[in-house]
Amino acid sequence: MAIASQYNAESVEDKWYEYWMENNFFHSEVDAREPYTIVIPPPNVTGVLHMGHMLNNTIQDVLIRRARLKGLNACWVPGTDHASIATEAKVVAKLKEEGINKNDLSREEFLEHAWDWTHKHGGIILQQLKKLGASCDWERTKFTMDENMSQSVIKVFIDLFDKGLIYRGYRMVNWDPQAKTTLSDEEVNYEERQGKLYFLKYKVEGTNDHLTIATTRPETIFGDSAICINPNDKRFRHLKGKKAIVPICNRSIPIIEDEYVDVEFGTGCLKVTPAHDENDKVLGDKHNLEVIDIFHDDATLNAFGLHYEGKDRFKARAEIVEELELSGALAKSEDYINKVGTSERTGAVIEPRLSDQWFLKMKEMAKPAIDAVVGDDINLVPDKFLSTYRHWMDNVRDWNISRQLWWGQQIPAYYYGPGKNDFVVAETLAQAVEKAKIASGNENLVADQLTQDKDALDTWFSSWLWPISVFNGILEPENKEIQYYYPTNDLVTAPEILFFWVARMIMAGYEYRGERPFKNVYLTGIVRDKQRRKMSKSLGNSPDPLGLIKKYGADGVRVGMLLSSPAGNDLMFDEDLCKQGSGFANKIWNAFRLIKGWEISSEIEQPKTSKIAVEWYNAKFQQTLKELEDHYSKYRMSDALMSTYKLIWDDYCSWFLEMIKPEYEKPIDQKTYGEGIKILENNLKILHPFMPFISEEIWQEITLRTPEEALIISKWPEETNFDASLISDFNIASEVIVGIRKIRKEKNISFKNTIDLLVLQNEKNSRKYDGVISKMGNIETFNYTENNVEGALSFRVRSNEYFIPIAGAIDVDSEKAKLQEELSYTEGFLKSVDKKLSNERFVNNAPEKVVAMEKAKKADAEAKIETLRASIKNLG
Repeated sequence: MAIASQYNAESVEDKWYEYWMENNFFHSEVDAREPYTIVIPPPNVTGVLHMGHMLNNTIQDVLIRRARLKGLNACWVPGTDHASIATEAKVVAKLKEEGINKNDLSREEFLEHAWDWTHKHGGIILQQLKKLGASCDWERTKFTMDENMSQSVIKVFIDLFDKGLIYRGYRMVNWDPQAKTTLSDEEVNYEERQGKLYFLKYKVEGTNDHLTIATTRPETIFGDSAICINPNDKRFRHLKGKKAIVPICNRSIPIIEDEYVDVEFGTGCLKVTPAHDENDKVLGDKHNLEVIDIFHDDATLNAFGLHYEGKDRFKARAEIVEELELSGALAKSEDYINKVGTSERTGAVIEPRLSDQWFLKMKEMAKPAIDAVVGDDINLVPDKFLSTYRHWMDNVRDWNISRQLWWGQQIPAYYYGPGKNDFVVAETLAQAVEKAKIASGNENLVADQLTQDKDALDTWFSSWLWPISVFNGILEPENKEIQYYYPTNDLVTAPEILFFWVARMIMAGYEYRGERPFKNVYLTGIVRDKQRRKMSKSLGNSPDPLGLIKKYGADGVRVGMLLSSPAGNDLMFDEDLCKQGSGFANKIWNAFRLIKGWEISSEIEQPKTSKIAVEWYNAKFQQTLKELEDHYSKYRMSDALMSTYKLIWDDYCSWFLEMIKPEYEKPIDQKTYGEGIKILENNLKILHPFMPFISEEIWQEITLRTPEEALIISKWPEETNFDASLISDFNIASEVIVGIRKIRKEKNISFKNTIDLLVLQNEKNSRKYDGVISKMGNIETFNYTENNVEGALSFRVRSNEYFIPIAGAIDVDSEKAKLQEELSYTEGFLKSVDKKLSNERFVNNAPEKVVAMEKAKKADAEAKIETLRASIKNLG
């Protein structure tokens, strides 16, 4: 069958992905082989593919495909995360469009809508990953709300509660007023914003005096419980024991003293709002101050806000400032750069808020997780993240694991009485009843008298168990799959979830398996545009991944993503990289078409040039294979791709095929063709992890193969010893060929015409490639000489001078004139460099690099002058 003249990525990719799936090549079962396991960082169930996913999953697929070729039992577990905040927000918005208020629904009714949404939109991203070529074990697809996954979460909650590690506490938390839930500290992003610092005047009760207090949030005056001064501040000693009047609400509050107040900062006075600032809460507890919460859960002001009740906090702020100014209570305002905490999920400005929440103690659990990474149990790649990890883990705070949401695993706490501590924790309602009977001392207690906690658990409380729960290792800790596949090998993820997810998985691994969850953590960079901006929908700078795949093919996009993507460093994405990847695919395809277009003869003996070409390429391949092993071992994916790219584009397409190519309209010998096909197959094997589709297409086009012979499950090439001199000698030969071609091009000597070549050999180079030089330079005679050759053009390679006699081929006088002109220019250039280097002030004061550059220019000019003079002399 004729080979298509154009490579059609779209039809090829659909064909081979379907073929791989039909033959179950992605699926893994426990067997006698060594396992290689990766668990996917589960994307949001309602998410769609973005450039970060593309990079992350391309790297994972490279690793898993290579492991498969290396003979390992490769298992890549896919799945999605229920993303409680994001998904619930989408469901609430959808219900709103339909005229339904979430608050009018029961929990069960709302969850029906949430499951409908999930079934309709969930898993889209996993289907999109198939277009990329992701070879996940789709039969193992998991969802964090699957029944056994949820049971695992509940079991872990109860276990940690029974161990005294989970507790309920009234604490200051981060409140997301848009999602109407708490967030953990790690889910708050702090960003600098331009704001205002307002200086407010508080009257001192019973006097004409006033205190000036600076605040960035004037709306919080309604929650003020005290004014605090430093007892050592002489300016305010006369105010001890007095009271101040809060502007607008005219409430009387005490003036207290505490060394917490910085005498040097601001005005030296501090307004204390215990309900809305963590440090103020500490002061409030210490001085027994009133706690006044001024916000509804959507951050509108409540009744404490008086005539501002029901207004959004930022709208109210503007109006409050206006009222303060009119009343004379605003002394001044000035521009101020403030660090503002925003929700990682919704982007809303968070509010510090006092609330009863569930927490997990982290200090003890963090210890083995610190030791594992600081030691050599777990590797962070690159290791520059080690210090960041260590700092965060050393200062870890208790994890707020409860969320005021319905979508998620409901906290298994059941209340049997009015008190805060009148609850039991149990897996089922029936078990809770039995526990509550004992706790309450009421033997007649029934299920209807128990109320389950309304909150759901933080989504990360599901995903921190991911490497264990996907193999059912929580519910059945001794099952054969968890024993075989765990610990996993490599985790590929983004640095921004190093603490959200990676650190917590490590803690869970040591808590529930007594060992690490993975050996290596490859931290990818952020995908940015050419202006170094993070790609995002809001900026409109993020291309559609599926659109890129349609335009350049999945292989082209994969290469484009990896060409400049070193671990931990941001990727400056440029669509031209995908174009380059697509061009590489076309280059490979055309090279294959060239080979398949040759007629083969078993009657012809293998030429010496082809024999040495095969020997050289096999040595070059082995050298590259060794490089690849080093790059892969150090997770240098970009370098591994570049080694493969250069070998195939430069050494294979540009050199090897030209070296073995038969003469025009003549056949190639059977031996060279067979060895050439074997070389091509080895190339396809090392190319496959990066470009799985075109490599499988060519592999299957070479010859008819059974499914058992598919490239995806073939064998990675074996490393063997090689003769390094074959490579070094060829490097010299290739320079000679380039020199010959350059002269031909410059002097317009047709490649169809043969020329003579003589070499004045001043160093003993190998002559094994002389036949190759003759073939690729179209040389009539190739001889060695002990003298310069007159009437010839020359060029130098290493210490050897090469001469091409050109009598009658060019206008000698015209050529000499050109060379003389170039010589004069180069001599002038050398004088200017010499002048600079003879200037002691320049040499002593210029940077070392600049001086070294000038010295290099001098050496280059001197070598060029020597060659030009020799060429002029040779022309007679």
